[in-house]
Amino acid sequence: MERAAVGILMLETNFPRPLGDIGHAHTWDFPVHMRAVGGASAQKVVHQDPRALFDAFVQVGRALVAQGCTGLTTSCGFLSLMQDDLKDALGVPFASSSLMQIPMIEAMLPANQQVGVLTISKESLSAAHLHAAGARDDVPVEGLPRDGAFATAIFEDLPEMDVTACHAEMCEMAQRLVSKHETVGAIVLECTNMAPYAADIAEITGRPVYSIVSFLNWFQAGLAPPRF
Repeated sequence: MERAAVGILMLETNFPRPLGDIGHAHTWDFPVHMRAVGGASAQKVVHQDPRALFDAFVQVGRALVAQGCTGLTTSCGFLSLMQDDLKDALGVPFASSSLMQIPMIEAMLPANQQVGVLTISKESLSAAHLHAAGARDDVPVEGLPRDGAFATAIFEDLPEMDVTACHAEMCEMAQRLVSKHETVGAIVLECTNMAPYAADIAEITGRPVYSIVSFLNWFQAGLAPPRF
């Protein structure tokens, strides 16, 4: 059986996408088709209401389905706000955000543990985003510094990114998350650009780490189950 293609509704960006990022084609060992959604900047989607861009996402999503994609996703975890509306409008399985993994992960953790979230913007990640992803709205959340290397590169859409500084920020904030919340038994990375750092976050915190990569590998496996 030919492996099913996943369509990725990309934000309109220019910042670097290293291996492991959702926007790096070699991150995936299955076919992906990527299309940018006009006007969908990281600033608009994270700091404003992305639902204002609903029609643009529908147009691009339908084009990806016409291209042969049997499942769709997005390149920003904050788009969980449009999960219900977009899945109905697009008519195929739709996975808006890595945050959707939270309920399944918590179902696997011991009763005295919970999921913690590392996000690009703690002040913008609301209870509404979590609820739309099917998660509890009181999960522990830690964010990256707004003026740090990672957030600056993403929100200012810079052509270069200091990967070493980003790595240090990720590890520091992940350690802060588990230090402040000792019950955190697993970490979900909200931002699709955080996945390149997942292995180091897992190593330094001693917790399993789930990202858009873990989510989409699971998602695609159901679209095209292996034949044995």
